[in-house]
Parts: sequence; C-alpha cells; structure tokens
Amino acid sequence: MEAAVSRFRPILMTSIAFALGVVPLVLASGAGANARKSIGITSFTGMISSTCLAVVLVPAFFVVLRRFEESRSGLKERETAQDHTSLA
Repeated sequence: MEAAVSRFRPILMTSIAFALGVVPLVLASGAGANARKSIGITSFTGMISSTCLAVVLVPAFFVVLRRFEESRSGLKERETAQDHTSLA
C-alpha cells in the first residue's frame, strides 16, 4: 500500500507529461499533417487510456494475486497439519 501511494503521483505526472507532449502532433497543420495527426492521436489516446487502465487494474490484479496466494498458503498449512495429525 505504501508503494502504491508513493508511486501514484510520479506515474500520473510522467503519463500526463507525455500525453501533453504529443498535443502538437495532434494539432498539426501543413504539409504532412495527416501523418503527424494520426501518430499524435494514437499516442495521446493510447497513453491516456493505458494510464487509466493501469491505475485501476494493476492494484486490483495485485490484490487478487495476493488473496490467491494467501488462500493457497492457508490450504497448504491445513494439509500439513492434517498430515501431522494422521501420523501421530
């Protein structure tokens, strides 16, 4: 939890800085503007969407894996305890 809190702001700042950095490509005009616009729009929307998904899904996936690991270790502890009682 501490790592998530301490890393949240730098991740958002980096992502937003990159997305704002490609805004000139999105707003391009003149010769070759269509190519620059397509690259800019793709980069901008991809960065914004991946940031939003990562901020939500990565912590949720971590919690799911952590709970799975805890339930699995609890299952192993119960099996070990049953083995010890059956041997006695």
